[in-house]
Amino acid sequence: MKNILILIYGILAYIIFLVSFLYSIGFVNNFWVLKGIDTGTEIDMMTALLTNISLLSLFAIQHSVMARPAFKNWWVKIIGKPAERSTYILLTSLTLLLIFWKWQPMTDTVWTVENSTIAMGIQVLYFIGWLIVLLSTFMISHFELFGLTQIVDNLKNRVSKSPSFQVNYFYGLVRHPIMLGFLIAFWATPTMTTGHLLFAAVTTVYILVAVKFLEERDLKKVLGDTYVSYQKKVPMLIPFTKLFKQQSL
Repeated sequence: MKNILILIYGILAYIIFLVSFLYSIGFVNNFWVLKGIDTGTEIDMMTALLTNISLLSLFAIQHSVMARPAFKNWWVKIIGKPAERSTYILLTSLTLLLIFWKWQPMTDTVWTVENSTIAMGIQVLYFIGWLIVLLSTFMISHFELFGLTQIVDNLKNRVSKSPSFQVNYFYGLVRHPIMLGFLIAFWATPTMTTGHLLFAAVTTVYILVAVKFLEERDLKKVLGDTYVSYQKKVPMLIPFTKLFKQQSL
């Protein structure tokens, strides 16, 4: 019965992730959703700025702290290993939904693209960014990444194996294609408002800091020389920069 409850819990966590992921696509560029990044009643600029930065900071803290190995080792003792990843996904998704709910619009226009063809191209690029994010999860282990593998293994009384290091498809171009996809999606908009710019800028800084100083450090500790060699061959976020650097030398 306990294993079945963990299975149900993990499936619900995954469903909530899907909801938050799909809502993100609509939220960032004001598509299809009831409340986008630029919709709602505006309040004074300083209050909106502080509110939005607080929301993004909450996400950064939750997302980074819970992903660190030291926290995981402590958290597993409380929540149990099978449910650890699902809990992380659930809390991350709920934090995202909180951002969408409480985000304060700041609608002054920073730039806008008047040419309809170029604007359409930017919109296509926006969806390409989200597609890169989704496809990249399947190029490693989508169901392990979102906790489903662990809960199914637990139901079958199996111990989940640690995922093996793989360099598949996009991962041969950049080391963090998921983050590259997010960066493309966050910046690709024909109309950039102050609120959207704040969202894109803060999340970009967070991604760069978290990847460079937290995730890569953890990966080097776990994988050692294998990851160091990978770092030398494949750029972190911008494709082909290693190749250009080698040619310039």
